[in-house]
Amino acid sequence: MVETSLPTIRLKPGHVQPVWAGHPWVYAQAVDRVDGAPGRGDLVRVVDPRGNLLGRGFYSPGSALVVRILVRNEQTPIDAALFASRIRHANDARRALGIGDETTSGYRVVHAEGDLLPGLIVDRFGDAVVVQFLTFGMKQREPEVLTALQEVLAPSTIIDRTPQATAKTEGFEPGAGVIAGKEIKALTFKERGLAFEIPLELGQKTGFYFDQREVRARVEALSRGKRVLDAYSYVSAFGMAAARGGATHVLSVDENALAVEVGSSCARANGLERHMEFIPRDARRVLADSKGTYDIVIVDPPRLAPTRAAKEKAMFAYGKLAELGCRAVKPGGTLVFCSCSAAVDLNMLSRALSLGALRANVQAIVTERMFQGPDHPVSAAFPEGLYLKTLFVRVEPR
Repeated sequence: MVETSLPTIRLKPGHVQPVWAGHPWVYAQAVDRVDGAPGRGDLVRVVDPRGNLLGRGFYSPGSALVVRILVRNEQTPIDAALFASRIRHANDARRALGIGDETTSGYRVVHAEGDLLPGLIVDRFGDAVVVQFLTFGMKQREPEVLTALQEVLAPSTIIDRTPQATAKTEGFEPGAGVIAGKEIKALTFKERGLAFEIPLELGQKTGFYFDQREVRARVEALSRGKRVLDAYSYVSAFGMAAARGGATHVLSVDENALAVEVGSSCARANGLERHMEFIPRDARRVLADSKGTYDIVIVDPPRLAPTRAAKEKAMFAYGKLAELGCRAVKPGGTLVFCSCSAAVDLNMLSRALSLGALRANVQAIVTERMFQGPDHPVSAAFPEGLYLKTLFVRVEPR
């Protein structure tokens, strides 16, 4: 069925090529006019100045991103069948990469734009599934999404953990906890054979940072015989990887006391507590007090630049963390320096590192660069999707 009766968003000349090439976002400044009277969350057509269709998606008036495109034709219905098809394809792609087996039962199933479902995040934690609705349009389709998830994944529990800030911006109520299936108190899963049990009240992101899986594996490979500081540790997934890799001592630091407590419990459950220490404290203070103490220092702060407007302030903060990290590492040791801020690209992170190293009077030699794992895919037409950057840095005297 051709849906030419839908409201239409017509783009300005000069703003067509990225969308035509596959970019899923239509920015407000790219819009020439709106034909019809679409409401918030309504399905709309996006066309070029000549009226040629570029795609269809959900409308977000008042947002910097007025449309996130789901399909590129007139005919495909946006319904439970479409959601089920794309969720199944995304999950099959993870399985083909070896993600989702007995050793790794926690992973991202749907990564929004990376899986052609902008506005939707789905993470699997063993038998449970956690969802985040990031747009009003996707939230309106919650019944269809839940039907699709139950059909494809058959979870025992579905939990909504949509961030409050996102829900407020989009104009709907935030995540309400368990929205389908049985009530649970904790998310239990494995990552690379390490077991985790995370209580629901520990609510960062969907409950865990699956995007750093490959980086943790690399830290594990480098840790034999090393003293390791895991700053901003959350539940110490990095720390446990280092301990299993043969680190002689791992200090895990996070100012969230519950996260530290949960990390300690997970370490005991995996038989790794003998070489691990946990401190509920501001990571910056511990870094400042740890001059030249550690062979490996992991600095993985929360998102410091949630928007482009916050970049300048974030760059100062990253530079300071780089300085503290470089000072905490022994000469010849390794700093693992991370950013999950999409607004801070790899060049900006490298610049912050160089300035921090200069103030610490050391040389920062980047030996490896890593990004989010393969269950967080990124379209070639959507560079903004590459949000996670990690630099492995050899720190040498200047």
